[in-house]
Amino acid sequence: MKKLDINYSGLQLIILAVVLILLFGAASLLAPNFVSSYNMTIIARTLAFLGFVTLGQALLMLLGELDLSLGAIGGVCGVISGMLMVNYGIDPWLAMPAAIAMGAIFGLINGLFVVLFNLPSLVLTIAMAGVYSGINLVLTQGTAVTGIPREIQFLGRGEFMGLPVPFIIMIGLMIVITVLAHRTPFGRYIYTVGDNTPAARMLGVAVDKVRVLIFVIAGALAAVAGVLMVARLGTAQPSIGDSWVLPSIAAAVIGGVPTTGGIGSPFGAILGAAIIGIIQNAIVLYGISPYWQGVVSGAIVVIAISLDAISRRYFLGRG
Repeated sequence: MKKLDINYSGLQLIILAVVLILLFGAASLLAPNFVSSYNMTIIARTLAFLGFVTLGQALLMLLGELDLSLGAIGGVCGVISGMLMVNYGIDPWLAMPAAIAMGAIFGLINGLFVVLFNLPSLVLTIAMAGVYSGINLVLTQGTAVTGIPREIQFLGRGEFMGLPVPFIIMIGLMIVITVLAHRTPFGRYIYTVGDNTPAARMLGVAVDKVRVLIFVIAGALAAVAGVLMVARLGTAQPSIGDSWVLPSIAAAVIGGVPTTGGIGSPFGAILGAAIIGIIQNAIVLYGISPYWQGVVSGAIVVIAISLDAISRRYFLGRG
């Protein structure tokens, strides 16, 4: 990234942190129950599942790609993990990694289609979302897989040092992915490809390999969300992942990762997810119909994209 891009990304993170603090303070004043330990736990646990998908989506958006099938991948992988444990008696500690590996394979399929056939990822993954959702329904016949072993349910329901286990896992993965993006040659390749693909090819970057690998990582992260949601619910619901895609894109955009690629940070995307989480939680606490969450998420995406385009044109001369 250029120095100006780095400075701009740093400014975005500062603005995000300020917005998050102000939003937290406003919610605390308007709803006293907002700051209760119980509600904070709910927010953290909800943020974790959105966070897994957001991290994958943010990496793809750094490349200028999108994957609208991540929610469906998370759902079918959650079902696969449940069926392996319940229907086939496979040890849960083997079934969960197997389901996550399946998510990586689904991501690989998406990436190969995009690269080999030069397909727009937006269009391709809309179609693949239907495929994975269909597989989900074929496997479950629309009914939940029950009887998930209690020994793994703490991964979704448990707490450690007052923090939900899924939240701790998400924070760990966020740190790993942020370091990957900002402190490794592969991370520099991601930004270079997203910023200028022809130039990246001229520099000798294996552009297609980078793109496919990011799809693989995103698929695996979605599968982690699906598997941990099964542990949280104690059942493998066919509907898992249905509401993850739009908020993950919204979170990444709010966090300073434009859909055009080349700018932003996975950490910023998680801050964006936290902003969405607080807004959605406040909607519930204020007694507003939860059906408004979709309206709010969509509106946030439009506003965030518009503000991002304006700010990039002003600061970077792009847009």
